Amino acid sequence: MLKLTYTENSFSLELLNESLEDWVNTRVLLALRSRTNIYIEPSTAAFLLSADLSHLANLAQGNIVKLSLCDTDSVEVILQGTWLTSDTESETGIFVTALNESTELLLYQLSQTKQFCHA
Repeated sequence: MLKLTYTENSFSLELLNESLEDWVNTRVLLALRSRTNIYIEPSTAAFLLSADLSHLANLAQGNIVKLSLCDTDSVEVILQGTWLTSDTESETGIFVTALNESTELLLYQLSQTKQFCHA
């Protein structure tokens, strides 16, 4: 599972070994026990990668992962998944998605390189 965290000033991508359902269930229980609002909805998330990566063709995965050329230098990776936040009007929150293992690993590895365009 991939976890993308969007804050006011940053963006991070993590690779988790937990199933999406287990992770979401834990977050819901935590919100209930701490009496914190939680909003969960199907959504999309996007981030940029360098357009000159040789593995870009390996990323396109049907309806879950889409690639969109932004300009000559960058490609937008668009993912389908689940958005979680404590405020429906906020642009900060957590996006989670489950892809095949090799795609998750490739995206994680790319996020650790200079070809990953941080927000």
